[in-house]
Order: sequence, then structure tokens, then C-alpha cells
Amino acid sequence: MDLRHLGRTGLRVSRLGLGTLTWGRDTGEQDAAELLKTFWEAGGTLVDTADVYGDGGAEYLLGRLLDGLVPRRDLVVATKAGSVPDPDRRFDASRGHLLAALDASLERLNTDYVDLWQVHAFDPETPMEETLQALEIAVGSGRVRYAGVSNFCGWQLAKAATWQLAAPGARTRLASTQMEYSLLQRGVEREVLPAALDLGIGLLPSSPLGRGVLTGKYRRGEAPAGSRGASEQLAPFVEPYLDEAAGRIVDAVTIAADGLAVTPLHVALAWVRDRPGVAAPLVGARTVHQLGEALSVEDLSLPEEICRALDDVSAPVHRYPDQDWSSL
Repeated sequence: MDLRHLGRTGLRVSRLGLGTLTWGRDTGEQDAAELLKTFWEAGGTLVDTADVYGDGGAEYLLGRLLDGLVPRRDLVVATKAGSVPDPDRRFDASRGHLLAALDASLERLNTDYVDLWQVHAFDPETPMEETLQALEIAVGSGRVRYAGVSNFCGWQLAKAATWQLAAPGARTRLASTQMEYSLLQRGVEREVLPAALDLGIGLLPSSPLGRGVLTGKYRRGEAPAGSRGASEQLAPFVEPYLDEAAGRIVDAVTIAADGLAVTPLHVALAWVRDRPGVAAPLVGARTVHQLGEALSVEDLSLPEEICRALDDVSAPVHRYPDQDWSSL
């Protein structure tokens, strides 16, 4: 698998990442082992998790598999901290919480460092400088090699990156931002992606297959048995992408796939993988078969005319001041 630099850093990652959202909950140790080994054997390096996935179970499973199954040195292990199971405060990016969460993550992961540590979401109750100082401490202590953020909107990402760039060489610059991005969700193109491109921050798209909808398996409005849409926990996660507008985009993806003799998954994944600024889409495959299909997209590049057609059918509405408004 080809490697790409993560933003304007020296860290290189496989251009497809393995997500672990379901590990420790719907994906047990045997299935996780098969997924990780298949990914590694295909040349994959980037494995993304978080301290809240499976209530810590995802990190614990990954930690059990490191070295015993896959050499630790061959993987770029990314995790996140900041989400908390508190209905009154969903995110805690205070210095105390983040650093304690990092120590707990390292223990579960059975490693003394993570390659990429990400703030899971913006915390409006904590000064951003305090949050960013926690990243500095983590990198300075050697427990973290590179730092990133997740689910930051445009101004939040720009403010964070600018704070770090204000002291060149003294502060760790952001390597990445993880955001949902697919043909069904192109909101990052308004402000986040332009900011990331300008600041040299790599984009790690989550849910690149539109939460599974872009595979085409929900086209009859029904959720197949075993799918996320049929899961009591994940059905609300899928439901927003089952409307009429999404259906038109899925139809276009399916037509393109038929013309190229590939699957809708291949088309949707290749489209987001090759967007400007994207480092590595994160695929949360639940089975080895699903992962194998995703990995087989490595040799596919979409023809320019198909990219334009998909761009047109999925184009979000961008008005003032997000577009060039010089003619208004």
C-alpha cells in the first residue's frame, strides 16, 4: 500500500487506515486479530482508536495484539482522548483529564508511546491554550510522537494551529485533523479543509463510506441483518443518511461502479481517498471480507469524468462567504 505524509510532517501513513470503533463491543478479539493481520499483510500501517471506543475495550484489544500478532514498530497507532461519559459535559479537554487519559490509554495499549494522539473534540469549557499545552507536555515527555485534533470546526482548527505556529520550533504543530468526510457529508469543504490545506494539516476522513450507506446495501430502505442500520446501538448513526438526497448520490455511485466493473464501495472510497488534503480515510470494517474489499481499492483511480459527475451530484450548497463572491 502506498504511503503518504501526514500533513506537513515527516510521519508517513498508509493511505488507508483501519478504524476500531466497534472493537470491544461488536468485534471480539478473534475477529479483531484477523482484521489487524489482514490489514498489516496488505501494507497498512495506520490504526485509529479512542479511549471511549468500547469503553476502553478497543484499546485493550489492540494492545493485546501488538507485538504478539503484529510488530509494534510496523504500525502507526493513533488514539484519541477528551470524550467523557457525562451527559452534562460530553467533552473534557482540560490538561488534567487529557494527561490522565493518555496514561490510561498507554496502559491499555500495552505500549509506552502512541504515534498520533488526538483531542477527540473541542471543549468550550476549557481554554484552548490549556488543551494545547497538554499536547506539548505529552510530546515533550516522549509518550506521544505527533499530535492532532478531531471534530474541530474551521475557526477552532485555525486557532489551534496558529497558536502552535506562533512559536516556531518551540511548539508541536498539528499533524492531523480527523473529520467525517464522504460523498454524503462534504461539510468539511467549507472551512475545515481549506484551513487544513493552508496550514499543512493532514485530513483523516472518518466514515468515508457514508456510515455504510455508500456501499449500496440500504437502497431498498431496509437494513440488512448484521448491518449497522440493523443494530440497536448504531441504527440512529445510519438513519440521517437514508433520505432522498442521499439516495440520489448512492444511485450515481452505483451507476459509476457498474460502468467501471467495480463495487459502489470502491467508487466511494477512491473518491474520498484522492481528494486534495486527504491523508488516509479510516475504514471501520467489521469483517475480513469487508476489509478485503476496501483494501482492493488500492489499484483503482477514478476517471476524471466520473469524479466530475460525482462532484456535481453530491455538491453541497456553498454560499457567501464560503465561495468566491467577487462577482456578487
